[in-house]
This record gives sequence, structure tokens and C-alpha cells, in this order.
Amino acid sequence: MRSGTSLKSVGLFAGIGGFELGLAKAGHEITHLCEIDPAAQAVLRKRFDAVKVDEDIRRISRLPKGTELVAAGFPCQDLSQVGQARGMSGEKSGIVSHVFRLLATNRVQWVLLENVPFMLHLDRGAAIHYVTGQLEALGYSWAYRTVDTRSFGLPQRRARVFLLAGLDEDPWRKLFHDGVPSMEARTEKAPPCGFYWTEGNRGIGWAPNAIPTLKGGSGLGIPSPPAIWLRDGSIVTPEIRDAERVQGFAADWTKPAESVGGRGIRWRLVGNAVTTRVSEWLGASLADGYGPEPGGLRALGTRDLWPAAAMGQNGERFEVRASKWPVRRNPKSIEDFLCYEPRALSHKAASGFWQRLKASNLDYPADFARDLKDHIRISQP
Repeated sequence: MRSGTSLKSVGLFAGIGGFELGLAKAGHEITHLCEIDPAAQAVLRKRFDAVKVDEDIRRISRLPKGTELVAAGFPCQDLSQVGQARGMSGEKSGIVSHVFRLLATNRVQWVLLENVPFMLHLDRGAAIHYVTGQLEALGYSWAYRTVDTRSFGLPQRRARVFLLAGLDEDPWRKLFHDGVPSMEARTEKAPPCGFYWTEGNRGIGWAPNAIPTLKGGSGLGIPSPPAIWLRDGSIVTPEIRDAERVQGFAADWTKPAESVGGRGIRWRLVGNAVTTRVSEWLGASLADGYGPEPGGLRALGTRDLWPAAAMGQNGERFEVRASKWPVRRNPKSIEDFLCYEPRALSHKAASGFWQRLKASNLDYPADFARDLKDHIRISQP
């Protein structure tokens, strides 16, 4: 592949276009989209107004002629640690089978998939075993890597697995050419820190200088933005436009969704999206030639657990020692990143969180407990 190549890309399970926006910024052409969620469709039709949007992958019989890249952040509900963990037998995540059905009818050079890291561990990695097995049956070699959004200068601790498969090319030379040592925050006790006020029994989701992973919402479909403990001791939740920005989108990217549902629906769309700066890095890797072969490989047996990064072909798989931080773009802290006025965490939410936290065995800073109690007292209706 020559340097600077632009690929014709189709986005399946496109959501609000996180894959597509990043790929387009890297120079690739988005030719077709598919997304079943009406609210997400409204965003796609506004932001990619020249691209056809299909509504149901099950009704697509063939990919457009000339497709060179298929990108698909397939549903994670059955593979998530906070979901129902049905695995690939679940009707949500199992729908990825239609990607392989379409690939069987079109020889597409590249396939780019995204999902949650828990897919590597659930049922001893049954999901990743299924996905790589299907790709190999279609003649692909593959490589995957767990990547943290913070690597790209965004204050969100968000790890996702990105799998790249190539039909006639080596995907590992595209995926593993970059890497820096971990950039985990050194301090865990001083604000600003993000956390999940919806937790407090078994975890807090503590994220120094960042917010924890944005979620699609609670199990009841209620928006549940993370909270942030600020330097002045206040406890707030970010505004939806800052949530869009921390995923790499422009502020109000999801505003067209309000024509379908209320403002709260935007939190689900943003939480489910692919971070655009990660997809732009992947797109640039696809466009700009090859890196060296990865070194330090370890052959994996059929009973070995799936690691954070791996590659394989023809029934063989290897662990790759690859950092979750491909690049080093030092971010602002979450407090300095915010552009829009955050909202104080409600008295009810803060009180419930504090009661759960007190009853747990979790460790938390004394200063945080003091500020949380002050917040509850001050916010008393």
C-alpha cells in the first residue's frame, strides 16, 4: 500500500460516527453508514449529510462495490462487565455475525472492530476467540490492541480493544508501530478526580485528573454522567458538551438527536461512541505505510488467557507486548479541560453515594469524605 492511501470506508453500527469522523480526518472516504438507533441516525444524517445511512444491518445483502475498509464498533452490552454478560450468544453483541456474513460476499482488504476489554476475559475470551476465528475462516490475519483514550490528550480513562484484520496485508505492522510507557497519574488522592456516584459498593471508578469511562447510561436507561471532585472541594457533573469534547467531538455534535428524544438521550450516544482521536490515529496508520514487525512475541496455546494485545493467522496466535498508550499527548486535567459550567451533584445522588461508600470496605481520601459531607450539607433542599 502506498503512503497516503485513502480508503473507501463503510461504517457498520456507526453510532454517532466516532470511527467515521476520525477516519475522515485521516483522509479516508466514508461511502456508506448503517445504524439502527433513530437518535444516532439523526446525528449521522446531519453530520454526514452526503452519505447514505441504512437502518438495519440484517437487511443489507452486500457491501457497496469498491469498499476497502469496514469499520464496526459492534454492540458491547453482552460483553461488558456492567452488562448482562451473555457473550456472543446475546442478541446485541451477537449481531456482529452479520459483519462476517457481508465480508463473505465482498473481498474487503481491511476490517476494523472495536469493543470493551472485558470481551478478552468473559468466558475465557470466548468472544475474541469467535471473532478471530470468523476472520481467519474468511482468509484474514488479525491483530488487536487495548488502547487508553488518555494517550491522545483527552482526560478520560477509557480503555477499548481495537482489532484490525487484513486480507492480503499484515495488520500488526499497522497497529503496533507506536508506543510509549504508561502515563498513569502518579497521585490518587488530590483533586481534581473523577468518580462514579452511581457506584460505591464495590468500586468508585476513581480517575485522577480525568473522568472514568463515559457510559451509555444506567441499566434503566437514565443518563449517569460521572462526577468530578474539584480543587475547591465542590462536587459536580460535566455538561453534555464537555462530554462530547472528551470523546473528541465538537461541542453539540449530538444536538440533532434532540429531534428524536430529549437532551438526556445524548449521554447514551456519547457514552457508546468511539473516541475520534483514537480512530484518527488508526486511520493515519492505515494511510501512511508500515511499521516494523513487532518483537518479543510469545506463542499462545489454546488454553492460555487472551492478553491485552495479540496477533494471529492460520490458527496461530501470539501475545504482543504493546503499551495501551500508543502516543504521548499530555492532556489538561479534567478541571482545566471543562469549557461549560458544570452542575453540582444533586443532594439525593451525593447522599446515596455516601451511604454506599460508608457501608463498603473501599479506600478513599479523608479530604474527599470531608468535601462530600460538606456538599451534602450545603445541597440540602
